[in-house]
Amino acid sequence: MKILTIIPTYNEIDALPTTIDRLRAAVPHSDVLIVDDNSPDGTGELAEEMSAADSAIHVLHRTQKNGLGGAYIAGFGWGLERDYDAFVELDADGSHQPEQLPDLLAKIDEADLVIGSRWVSGGSVVNWPLHREVISRAGSFYSRTMLGLKVRDITAGFRVFRRSTLEDIDLNSIESVGYGFQVDMTFRVARQGKTIAEVPITFVERTLGESKMSGGIVLEAMTNVTKWGLAARAETLRKRFSG
Repeated sequence: MKILTIIPTYNEIDALPTTIDRLRAAVPHSDVLIVDDNSPDGTGELAEEMSAADSAIHVLHRTQKNGLGGAYIAGFGWGLERDYDAFVELDADGSHQPEQLPDLLAKIDEADLVIGSRWVSGGSVVNWPLHREVISRAGSFYSRTMLGLKVRDITAGFRVFRRSTLEDIDLNSIESVGYGFQVDMTFRVARQGKTIAEVPITFVERTLGESKMSGGIVLEAMTNVTKWGLAARAETLRKRFSG
């Protein structure tokens, strides 16, 4: 299986080298694509140096900070053009442990999307303040309730997609730019009747750099989830009464 691990970056110059080293040790057969949003701290330049030293590391530069969703969509497009079979989403900050990636990859033969989950049995978080855990759990609960999904950690960002899963999604129609992108992708996969598997992971709060989470990102995600949920209910009612 030809694997591409996509790592979006914005000001991750301190954390990126360790994350890449751990990833290359844990899954040496995976290629890496660093998608940098013109980081002012020099992350893009560092990524180029790493690419020059390791042929499995590639860099995609974007001209401005356009959000997590846009970075992943650009990375998916890059990988689809180069015939990769599996696409991994991985944070640069070390919160997703590369050593657990083999557990996710082991499930991709039997699922269209594999999610590294904090909120299933065996999953956990480390060094998270209580308010972060409350926001994450509440966000997942609200999203799966509104969208009628059974996924426990619907906002999780540690994932593996099959190539065919991405090919069946209209990536150009996705407008979610923040962490709502993960909910959006999960909902689209589920609506196609595809299989979603959750694998327990330990999520570790970053120790280097600054979190990109903000109130605006949370608001965007909740607003979109409400819109998608109401639209899905309206569609169901139309089909029921038209039939």
